[in-house]
Amino acid sequence: MLLTREMAESGFARRVDIFFSAVTRRYGRILAGSLNYRPVTVLFAVVVLVGVGFLYTHSTAELAPPEDQGVVFAMGKAPQYANLDYTEKYGRQLDQTYAAFPETFARFVVNGFQGVNTNISGMILAPWSERTRSSMKLLPLVQQGLGSIAGMDVFAFNLPPLPGTVGGMPVQMVLYSPADFRQVFTMMEAVKDRARKSGLFIVVDSDLAYNNPVVRIHVDRGKANDLGLTMQTIGDTLALLVGENYVNYFEYSGRSYQVIPQVPRRDRLTSDDLGHYYVKTTSGVSVPLSTVVTIDTGIDPNALTQFNQLNAATFSAVPMPGVTMGQAVSFLEATAPDLLPAGVSHDYLSESRQYVKEGNQLAITFAFALITIYLVLAAQFESLRDPLVILVAVPLSICGALLPLFFGVASINIYTQVGMVTLIGLISKHGILMTEFANQLQRRENLDRRTAIQRAAQVRLRPILMTTAAMVVGLVPLLVANGAGAASRFSIGIVIVAGMSIGTLFTLFVLPAVYTLLAADHRESAGAVRAAEIAAVS
Repeated sequence: MLLTREMAESGFARRVDIFFSAVTRRYGRILAGSLNYRPVTVLFAVVVLVGVGFLYTHSTAELAPPEDQGVVFAMGKAPQYANLDYTEKYGRQLDQTYAAFPETFARFVVNGFQGVNTNISGMILAPWSERTRSSMKLLPLVQQGLGSIAGMDVFAFNLPPLPGTVGGMPVQMVLYSPADFRQVFTMMEAVKDRARKSGLFIVVDSDLAYNNPVVRIHVDRGKANDLGLTMQTIGDTLALLVGENYVNYFEYSGRSYQVIPQVPRRDRLTSDDLGHYYVKTTSGVSVPLSTVVTIDTGIDPNALTQFNQLNAATFSAVPMPGVTMGQAVSFLEATAPDLLPAGVSHDYLSESRQYVKEGNQLAITFAFALITIYLVLAAQFESLRDPLVILVAVPLSICGALLPLFFGVASINIYTQVGMVTLIGLISKHGILMTEFANQLQRRENLDRRTAIQRAAQVRLRPILMTTAAMVVGLVPLLVANGAGAASRFSIGIVIVAGMSIGTLFTLFVLPAVYTLLAADHRESAGAVRAAEIAAVS
């Protein structure tokens, strides 16, 4: 009803037919020349196949491309001895730093996030239409401003592009060992020093440090016994005055609150304040606590963390702009054997764990996809050789898809991997069009393999080019997208567009050459079928 004969005979349709006829004749002459030099064409296919491995191993890799999610977070860590007042003071400086950026829409600072000496803060950015810099471009600038705050270590980072992480900085490697914390700390310091010198990271930190000041109380048991003091009495007095333990609850406005008895802060700042605390003897006489108690100070680990029930420390870092997760993990994997002695193990957390555990499954997924498509084609063609001819186009398209990744246009990530797996099905269509038609020509016209594939390639050139053009043009919106999720959509689009364009060009010349080498000769089977039909009729 719509595509009438008059429409097909229009001037535009005739010009299109003339153009495709000229392209087909030109392609036929070039294809005949390539088939005359078939070893050269096959050698080219082998070079492309080897190039796939080279391009893949030398392309940057990451879990997912960074996305502008409209927020920049930062974690702050004050000295271990800092109290909440100290953290509040420098928290106000953080807020002033965020306010200095014109892209800031709102900002927040939460002090006491994981202890009184830590905080978490951030700046919420204005909508994309109201700013020119993305969160990725702002990150090093924000880090530079936060790094100028002398009284607190602050590390800025972007939100992870994929959910499922434990939070914190994107690169996290945990060292765990049966050794004591002092040895774990020494090994961690060596890893941090190597990471700083590498130039791959903006900031480097770890959760283990020997900076926790401690006060050790020593009780003169003999003197305490002479005065009639028991250890329980001394312990209860210390717990009541400085232990911050709650003793009861009280109700206020329908809510329950803890009762925490404690001396005022001004009376518990130094060891001399012990002389102002009194404890009762068994006779009821109050004596200064300093009579039986002496103290000394020391340094202990700030935290006694464990991983897999072993003493552990976690290395955390923010990569430099342009440094991918794959480069960061590769550096740590190369560094660990040099610095870690036998018996020390390492694992990954946060985004780096997702990359190691989930982001390197392309080879397995690719293999299963090839096997599945091969089995389907084998059932369709009733042959084990024809699917091999068809699937020779797959590495050719993958080589084309990897070229923009190799030159840094995008990275190997979970989205480009999806695009590569999609290419297997898309590019196989070209091989099916040529191989199926060539088999039919062998059966119906008793043509040899070269003549059949040469004619089939020319006849099927137009639908192959139309299929490629439709797919490439349909994916152009992914390449020019902006806004939320634009980076992931671009990753999928660039792989499929490059793979289809370059892979189609390779397929048009390599697949016919491979067909003449591997495809089955269907003339014998066709002759046997015709003989059987004649015998049945007679």
